[in-house]
Amino acid sequence: MTINSSKFEDVSLAEASFKDVNLTLANFTDVNLAGSSFSDVSLTGAKFHNVDLSNVAITDANLDGMVINGILVTELLRVYGA
Repeated sequence: MTINSSKFEDVSLAEASFKDVNLTLANFTDVNLAGSSFSDVSLTGAKFHNVDLSNVAITDANLDGMVINGILVTELLRVYGA
């Protein structure tokens, strides 16, 4: 299915479920994803700015090249493990 509109504003998708959805190059501004869960998701090359990551849990993730505030996460984990 293809949706012909590429702009959605003031829309509630609370409790929606997405499967096999392509959001490549999508932009999200002022979006509430609190309590959401993500599985088998590609965020390769994604950028996050002004994001509240409090109480976020990440498991079984490929962290190669991931940077937080200019620091490689793999390096942070290596130092932490030492």
